[in-house]
Amino acid sequence: MQKTIVVSAVNINKGGTLTILIDALSALSQIAQNTNLRVVALVYNKQLAYFNNIEYIEIPWAKKNWICRLWCEYVTMRKISQRLASVYLWFSLHDTTPNVIAQKKVVYCHNPFLFYRWNISELFIDYKVVLFALFSKYIYKPNLKKNDFIIVQQEWIKNEFVRLFGVSVEKFIIANPSDSTFSNIDTKNYTHQDKYTFFYPTYPNSYKNIESICIAAKNLTNKFGCNAFEVLITIDGTKNRYDKMIVRKYRKTESIKFIGHKNKEEMLKLYATVDCLVFPSKLETWGLPISEFKVTMRPMLLADLPYAHTTAQGSACTAFFPPQESLKLEQMMESLICGDESFLHSVDKIEPKGKITHSWPELYNLII
Repeated sequence: MQKTIVVSAVNINKGGTLTILIDALSALSQIAQNTNLRVVALVYNKQLAYFNNIEYIEIPWAKKNWICRLWCEYVTMRKISQRLASVYLWFSLHDTTPNVIAQKKVVYCHNPFLFYRWNISELFIDYKVVLFALFSKYIYKPNLKKNDFIIVQQEWIKNEFVRLFGVSVEKFIIANPSDSTFSNIDTKNYTHQDKYTFFYPTYPNSYKNIESICIAAKNLTNKFGCNAFEVLITIDGTKNRYDKMIVRKYRKTESIKFIGHKNKEEMLKLYATVDCLVFPSKLETWGLPISEFKVTMRPMLLADLPYAHTTAQGSACTAFFPPQESLKLEQMMESLICGDESFLHSVDKIEPKGKITHSWPELYNLII
């Protein structure tokens, strides 16, 4: 008998969540090719993650606002589950648990705003971040306990969910990205240049804490000039209010280069040539650039937060700084510019407790 699996991801169209969607559907496409599975994907735009052996239902209007999103989750998706009939597994990739009819339900929780400590200034710079932080708890909670499995990326998130929502720890699966995913960076042609290069790959949201590295770079420029180092940041001042504010405020600092968004191929080339990754973000569920860059075995300066400690496991040359203290970051950057790496250290791997998977096929084997 054919089993129907539905993947709902109607609000995903960019960033790390889009990478998750692409990887999730890619693996399902291969599984469906060799098994009697029917896979239906509810998406914003099928061209963003199109694969053979998958049926697509596009619902772009669900992303217009939260009223549309909630209507889609609790009304439209229920009608779709009734129309498809006998859904074996409904896999929600975007945090919420829709009101659907299915034999099994699984939700992937990757929205970290639930744990974000925002400040008043963000109300004026990026108020949506504050709203997400305030209301995420109420978005997650409905129907959460009805899931057979709840998927998170790190153990600390699992522990927080158990504490906040009283969900059984047995329901959780920790889904770690496979290290092999990040092994295609060319590290053989790397040679250190006279100008030390720091790199922060990011999207211009206020919680990404871009200004901390800009403050450090500005102070170091005043001390060393612009020939000793440079900082590459993947914003360009065109995306939002925070983006414009950062570029306007620091564009005259010659050591800072705002290089704009880069595709995957361009990112790999940058990883292969820069000297150090800086990642001061105050909010992540994983921190993909950390995984991507640590295979180079070069220095990483990371926010001293649970996500970064977990993602950096297995790295060789790492140091952590309080994300709210640009002075500490500045001191670390100065040491590296001067050739001192004595403060860097390796980060040991610690296997989390409970159910854990390291690839999408492994995850599907567990939940299907």
